[in-house]
Amino acid sequence: MDSYGFLKVAAAIPHVQVGDCTTNAEHIVALAEQAAQRGVEIIVFPELAVTGYTCGDLFLQPTLLDAADDALAEIAKASRKLPLTFIVGAPLRHGSTLYNCATIIAQGRILGVVPKTYIPNYAEFYEARWFASGAGIADETVRVAGQAADFGTGLTFEVNGAEFGVEICEDLWVAVPPSSHLAQNGAKVIFNLSASPEGVGKYAYLRQLVAQQSARTHAAYVYCSAGFGESSTDLVFAGNALIAENGIVLREAERFSLDERLVVADVDIERLEFERRRDTSFRLNESTTDNTVIEMEVPEGLRAAALDREIDPLPFVPQDAEHRAERCEELFHIQAHGLARRLTHTHCTKAVIGISGGLDSTLALLVAVRTFDLLQLDRKGIIGITMPGFGTTGRTHDNALKLMRGLDVTMREIPIGKACEQHFADIGLDPSDRSAAYENAQARERTQILMDVANMEGGLVVGTGDLSELALGWATYNGDQMSMYGVNASVPKTLVRHLVRWAADTEPDADTRATLLDIIDTPVSPELLPADAEGRIAQKTEDLVGPYELHDFFLYNFVRAGYRPAKILLLAEQAFRGSYDRSTIRKWLTVFFRRFFAQQFKRSAMPDGPKVGSVALSPRGDWRMPSDASAVAWLEDLEE
Repeated sequence: MDSYGFLKVAAAIPHVQVGDCTTNAEHIVALAEQAAQRGVEIIVFPELAVTGYTCGDLFLQPTLLDAADDALAEIAKASRKLPLTFIVGAPLRHGSTLYNCATIIAQGRILGVVPKTYIPNYAEFYEARWFASGAGIADETVRVAGQAADFGTGLTFEVNGAEFGVEICEDLWVAVPPSSHLAQNGAKVIFNLSASPEGVGKYAYLRQLVAQQSARTHAAYVYCSAGFGESSTDLVFAGNALIAENGIVLREAERFSLDERLVVADVDIERLEFERRRDTSFRLNESTTDNTVIEMEVPEGLRAAALDREIDPLPFVPQDAEHRAERCEELFHIQAHGLARRLTHTHCTKAVIGISGGLDSTLALLVAVRTFDLLQLDRKGIIGITMPGFGTTGRTHDNALKLMRGLDVTMREIPIGKACEQHFADIGLDPSDRSAAYENAQARERTQILMDVANMEGGLVVGTGDLSELALGWATYNGDQMSMYGVNASVPKTLVRHLVRWAADTEPDADTRATLLDIIDTPVSPELLPADAEGRIAQKTEDLVGPYELHDFFLYNFVRAGYRPAKILLLAEQAFRGSYDRSTIRKWLTVFFRRFFAQQFKRSAMPDGPKVGSVALSPRGDWRMPSDASAVAWLEDLEE
C-alpha cells in the first residue's frame, strides 16, 4: 500500500491443464512475474487453479494431491524473489479429510490456508462428493508444501498495512457470505477464488453480486474464476475477473478469451477506511468475535507512474449519455417534489424568482415550472423578475425575457440602477469605487426586491444559488445567498449545465430550446461590473475563482471521499491530464481550501433546500463545520 492509501491488486486467469499440476504452477508463476512488473502487491488465481476445477473423482487420488502439494512448494519457492502475495486455489488434505482451499503465499512462506465454507451440491455442482466444509474450523494447523500453516475460515491477512480476507466461489452466493464477517473483523479487501461455469444471464447477476457485496462491506472485492483449459465435458468456463470497490466495478476481464488474462487495479484503502468511519451502521455491526490476523511485510515492488484505475474528472456527472439522462430526470423530480411540499405547506400558489439569463436561475425556473405543473397550478403564478443592473448585457437580458415568455410565466422587469445609485449616495460610496460594496449592494438590492414582491403577492422566493457557489462562498451574504427555499442548493455547477441541456433536449418549443442552448453557451458571470466597450460580459466567474470543473472535482473528493489535499492533487493531475498542468491545479486547489474554510459562515445560515445527491453542504444535513475553523493543516498538506 503506497503513501496515498492505494493497494495494487490483480486477478489472474492462467491457462489450465486439468490434472497437470506442474504445468499449472508454471503458468501461475509466469503470470505473477508479469504482475510484479506492473507493481501488483496481491494477486489471486482461480479456485483449484493448481489442479484444475474439473478433475472430478481424480480429487480422491493421492497422486493428484501429492502433485498439488509439490506444485505449491514450487510456487512458494518462486515467491521468494517476487515482491507480492499469491492467493492460489488447491485441494488440501487435513487429517483424513479433503478441503477446497485458498493458499496464501509470500516470500517463500505459506502464510495461511482458508478452506471453502459452503460446498455446493445441487444442479451441476457435486463438490460434496470430494470436499468437506471448512465451517467452524479455527486455530488449527495444516501441513502444506513442507510447511506448517494456520488453517481456518476466520483468518485475515495483513500485508504491508493492508488487511484482506478470502472466500471461495459459493461463499459469495449465500445469504450471509463469510466476507461480511471478514469485513466486520477488519478486512478491507476480499479475494474470491472461483470456478463458476457459464450460463445465459449468469454473468450480469454475478457482476451485480460482486459490486453489491463490495458496497455492503465498504470493501474492495477481487473476483477471479476459471477460464480456458478447464474440461468442457458438461460445462464451459469463460474466465471472469472483476475488481470492485465500494459498489463500483473498477476493472473486468474480457470474457471467453482463449488467452491468459491479468486484470489489475489500484484499490483505495484510505477511501474504504473513510467510508467505514463515516457509516455509523457499519461501526455498529463491527464484529466482536475473535479472528486471527496473520501479518507479513513484503518488499516494495515497482510503482507505476499512473494509477491503475480511472479517475473521473466529472464525479457529479454520469459519463454514459443514457445514465446521464436518467439522472437529470430524477434530479428534476427531487427538486420539484421538494418545492411542491414547501408550497403546499405554506399554502402558496405563487413563486418569485430572479431571472438573470444565466444557468442557475434558468434551472430554478425550470424546476418551478415543473412543480406548478405537478400541482396543477397556473404557470402565471410563477413571477419571474429580471433586474438589469450596471453589468447586465443585452445577451443575458434578452435570454431572460425569451425564457420567461417561452415558459408562459408572469414577466416583470425592475431595473436596479437608480436604486443602487441612491443607495451609494446614502452610504457615501463613490460609484467609481468598484469594490465589494459596489457589487454586493446590487445583489442585496435584487434580493430585497424579490422578498418584497413575494410579500406583496403572498408568494415564496425560490433561490437560485448552486452547490459549487456555496462551497466557494461565491454569493453575497444576505443577498443572493438568501431565499425562502433553495432548489439548487445541492446541485453542483457542472451538473447544472447538463440539467439545462437535458431540459433543452426535451423541450418541444423550438424557440425556448434555442434560448436554453444559448444560455448554456453564455459565460458564467454575476454581471455586477459594467460590460466592456463592445457590450460583452466583463466579469467572468471562472477567471476569478477558477474553473468550476476543477472546483467540483475538489469538492467531491474532499467532502464525499474524505481525501487530503495532496491526494486530491494527485488524482486531479491524472483526471485532467492534457487540460491543466500541476501548477494550475495546485493554484486553484489552494483557492478552493482557502475559500471553503473562510466562507463557512454563509453555509451556516443557508436556507432550506432539497438534497439531490451524495454531497450536500446544509448545516442541518450532511456537513457540520464551525465557521471559524482553520485551514492551516490542509494548506500545509498541499505544500508538502
